[in-house]
Amino acid sequence: MTTTAPAPVQAWHRFVESRDPAGLDVLLADGCVFRSPAVHTPQEGKAVTAAYLHAAMVVLGPELRYLDEWYGEQSAVLEFETVVGGLSVHGVDMLRWGDDGLLTSFTVMVRPVKGLHAVIEAMGAELTR
Repeated sequence: MTTTAPAPVQAWHRFVESRDPAGLDVLLADGCVFRSPAVHTPQEGKAVTAAYLHAAMVVLGPELRYLDEWYGEQSAVLEFETVVGGLSVHGVDMLRWGDDGLLTSFTVMVRPVKGLHAVIEAMGAELTR
């Protein structure tokens, strides 16, 4: 197991710090797939993945903090917590990337259910702006 964060994870953290949507352009593969805890079907493509991830940065806000990380070969799991709508949210981001270091898959899981409902409501509002 790697002790230093792989380059794609480091790039993700730079995006989270900056919240600059341009950071996603150099992070996501064209065919990246986003899997949301709120949407049944995978969301396919760089543009839609970028839209979801940018909205998530707005919704999860300045209280988002990563607690721990685990790395595999071309994959990582990042544990986080934040507050949305006054409710504590705990979750994981699961990232996968190709040989070029670009993210090919981004999956989010969130708990508890009340926190998930707060995220769904806030994400829906942000995505329709």
